[in-house]
Amino acid sequence: MRVAIIGTGYVGLTTGVALAYLGHDVSAVDKDKRKLALLNSGGSPIHEPGLEALMTTAAPHLRYTDDTTGAVADAEVIIIAVGTPPKENGEADTGYVEAAAKEVADGLVAGRTYTVVVKSTVPVGTNRRVAHVVNRRLKERDVDATVHFASNPEFLREGAALADTFYPDRIVIGADHPDAINALHRLYRPLLEQTFTPPAFLPRPERLELPRLITTDTTSAEVAKYAATAFLALKVSFINEMAGLCEKVGANVIEVARGVGADSRIGPRFLNAGVGWGGSCFPKDTAALLRTAGDYGYEMPIVAAARVVNEKRRQAIVDKLQDSLKVIRGRTVAVLGLAFKPNTDDVRDSPSLDIIRCLLERGASIRAHDPVALCNAERALDGLDVALCTDPYQAAEGAEAILIATGWDDYRGLDLPRLAEAMKDAVMVDGVNLYDPATAQAAGLRYTGVGRG
Repeated sequence: MRVAIIGTGYVGLTTGVALAYLGHDVSAVDKDKRKLALLNSGGSPIHEPGLEALMTTAAPHLRYTDDTTGAVADAEVIIIAVGTPPKENGEADTGYVEAAAKEVADGLVAGRTYTVVVKSTVPVGTNRRVAHVVNRRLKERDVDATVHFASNPEFLREGAALADTFYPDRIVIGADHPDAINALHRLYRPLLEQTFTPPAFLPRPERLELPRLITTDTTSAEVAKYAATAFLALKVSFINEMAGLCEKVGANVIEVARGVGADSRIGPRFLNAGVGWGGSCFPKDTAALLRTAGDYGYEMPIVAAARVVNEKRRQAIVDKLQDSLKVIRGRTVAVLGLAFKPNTDDVRDSPSLDIIRCLLERGASIRAHDPVALCNAERALDGLDVALCTDPYQAAEGAEAILIATGWDDYRGLDLPRLAEAMKDAVMVDGVNLYDPATAQAAGLRYTGVGRG
């Protein structure tokens, strides 16, 4: 099929490259000249494992352009995957979505049939709004094109986006016309039937169940995306709240999570206690969900509580450093991990950056390292006095405490005696429970984990 994707962020680029790999002819549209130059040179503007390799493989079916009208004219499916940043009141800003819809309408050709898909995470009713914008513009242009509309939310995890794209649990399509559903069924058939040859670096999981195709109305599809994100955020906040109780009563939250996660009704995923959630989805989507509920006079205290618990986790990590060091002012703290999670360079709403800001306010000196997110972190910290190091041992040199804030695999195999030797005072706060306490203590570190009695 001929596909146009508007937006080459995490969702748009991953989706576009994957569809091109499956054999669809994809035009990926973006207005950022520097990003387009990078993409056309074979580089990816985001860190996503395997993405650049897949871009190379899919190149014969993939082109990058800033010409929206030209890209959509011959397309059968047009996917809007632009950003929906939060407004100050928590509401998702759909301005980019509407602007994209108008540009799409400017490129549609009379006599043709199109399916316009909203993949951006958007508030309830946005799909109807997009239909209104497109149809109004077509009327203004006096263009008689047939356009069907669909909501097709994404459920991708940064750092595992390609695996989630090729081997999804489900594909959700919200549409009011069967032709829109049929078009997207054709688009996703290789995924639904798993008939494609997997990328060499991403083999098909053993005993993989075929993805479910869930078709519904557009409003339910829009709510399903927010509901899924909110539930996962609740799950993380729940285990972090349990971690606080474990510390009070002397239990081990890792063992508690094992016992809880073995229940098939609950499952083990997203039950890792730590510094709390961040990134581009959980904070933004839970805030937008609460804002939508508020617009309808409806309260969602569970979702609101999950956000409160998450904010408290960041302060709890600072308190652990305070308890170990007694005085933070004048101390040097090494922070390992700046991305909000492993396998991404995304630092949006990263817990570690908030912790760094709090430590700086208390008078600490900060040395920090991350395997891939140093550049993004430098921009996010906006000139704050943080020494960014290219090596974790360099960050630990002369530090009185070290905080592991992101669970990178790079940090799982650290030479702990070397780390302790480099430090002035060998305090380790393991914010993601990477290490066995006894192992760390045997290496000469004064170890504190999360929820470990």
